[in-house]
Amino acid sequence: MPRDGYQQRLEKLSDDILYMSELVIERLQMGLDALQDKDEDLAWEVIEGDHEINEMYLELEQECIDLIALQQPVAGDLRFIAASFKIITDLERIADLATNLGDYSLDAQKDTFPEVDIQAIGSKTIEMVEDAMEAYDTEDAEACIEIADRDDEIDELCEEASELVVRDLIERQDITAEEQIQETMQDVYRLLLTIRDLERVGDHAVNIAARTLYMVESDDELLY
Repeated sequence: MPRDGYQQRLEKLSDDILYMSELVIERLQMGLDALQDKDEDLAWEVIEGDHEINEMYLELEQECIDLIALQQPVAGDLRFIAASFKIITDLERIADLATNLGDYSLDAQKDTFPEVDIQAIGSKTIEMVEDAMEAYDTEDAEACIEIADRDDEIDELCEEASELVVRDLIERQDITAEEQIQETMQDVYRLLLTIRDLERVGDHAVNIAARTLYMVESDDELLY
């Protein structure tokens, strides 16, 4: 393949991954909105749209494989393709977590623990993903390190939220009927899963930043 054609494929790969990230972030926000508004239609839109992300992932995965196998890239180009390959995996998994939020919202009829601010945690994780993809686009190594540092805040918020749910459950005296107990336990389980999934979104954002840092500077500091 002529060199200009090869470079065009690299540029298109980058553009397509950025587009995939926009869709994934949109789905994540939709999942959070569905939870907040108890919107079943929006929840189903997130759930049923997951196949689009999966198909995009498979197409980009194949493009990465073809570029490596057929073009035998070296040095910076190889790091770019390898990082891109890993990043689309993280994006696909974030989309799966967005689908989980859609699933949870289908059964969330009320806010049993309104003091737990899921939306605030979700907004911070979305910002991390957005910033990680911006760092990938602009090859900003400094931003990658800053994003990784922010993950501690997400972890702390998730830990505090989980502790709040458990503490509130222990202190409740108003739930005595078996049906109430079962409903409350389901709410607790669903909320704890939501918190866990948002924490994982932050972890995937750090993964994206780590791969980008390696791509830009061949620095594996954040990979371990």
